Amino acid sequence: MATEKISTIIIADDAVTTAKVADDAVTSAKIEDNVTVAGTSHLKIPSGTTAQRPGSPAVGMIRYNTTSSEYEVHNGTAWSPLTRNYSVEYLVVAGGGGSGRGNGNAGGNGGGGAGGYRSSVSGENSGGGASAESPLSLTVGSVYTVTVGAGGQGQTGSDDQGGDGSNSAFGEIVSIGGGGGGVGSSTVSQRNGRDGGSGGGEGGSGTTPCAGTSSQGFAGGSAGSGGGGGGGASEVGYSSTGNDGAAGGDGVASSITGSSVTRAGGGGGSRNDNGNVHAGGAGGGGASANGYGGSGTAGTANTGGGAGASGYNNVDGVNGGSGVVILKILSDYYSGTTTGSPTVTTVGSYKILTYNSSGTYTA
Repeated sequence: MATEKISTIIIADDAVTTAKVADDAVTSAKIEDNVTVAGTSHLKIPSGTTAQRPGSPAVGMIRYNTTSSEYEVHNGTAWSPLTRNYSVEYLVVAGGGGSGRGNGNAGGNGGGGAGGYRSSVSGENSGGGASAESPLSLTVGSVYTVTVGAGGQGQTGSDDQGGDGSNSAFGEIVSIGGGGGGVGSSTVSQRNGRDGGSGGGEGGSGTTPCAGTSSQGFAGGSAGSGGGGGGGASEVGYSSTGNDGAAGGDGVASSITGSSVTRAGGGGGSRNDNGNVHAGGAGGGGASANGYGGSGTAGTANTGGGAGASGYNNVDGVNGGSGVVILKILSDYYSGTTTGSPTVTTVGSYKILTYNSSGTYTA
């Protein structure tokens, strides 16, 4: 019996109530040109995770990837997004605030606030108690600037608050630098720390707690005669009681690189006399000095940690930790075109780009 070629097939709305062809149920079937699916409802194409892709893909296969939330097509070499856009998850942490140099006339010094923390990693938190943000949609061929913020400067002039950290950014995603820590000073305005991604801790006898930025970090701790702790990405800096200093607020943990790492902890505040060291918050926050004359511990580089407060009697402040930008890109969509020498690793189906200094990524 001769086989007749059907040149045109039209399936109208609801013409077939139910029809199903299971995976691989038909070994070989071909429909020639001019196939029309009429109507105004929908045509559902196969969908599934990256792991559920066909084992032996062929040119022109098309599906919806539920892992990346993208339509994708196989070009004979790899799967690529069907549109000119694809999604990227990110972690953007700004530089932490520095600590200041007080003259001891009013009390201990405050710790530096952590750098602002923004994350779109599914199932994780952003800073300031916020849920993860939406992934960023990149346009193929476009160049995206990556800025890694520096830590705030530790001050060397008497009665100076710590310097604010610098902003970090990935394209339109900007995290705010941490606020500098206040100091025990005869000048009231210098006792208060600075607002930032997370706020700096108050210096001794400060009057105004320093705010964090919404969805990025928390406020710095208030002061007694000792200094308050710098705010962290996941909690407020601790407040001092009497002459005692206070610990910095903790940061937020992320497994974007394949293992859990905590970043953006606040710096510890110092006592108004000789006494105990006060810890920085988990995530790179520096510890305070041991009271009267020592130096605090700087924030850890590439964590956005706030600086620990130095001793209250004319001891130079220390720097906050620099920030970091980390991108999570489906390996098949990764262009391989970067500047700034990011570290590139593979975790499952993804490329992880860690920028410890500024650069670019071309989508």
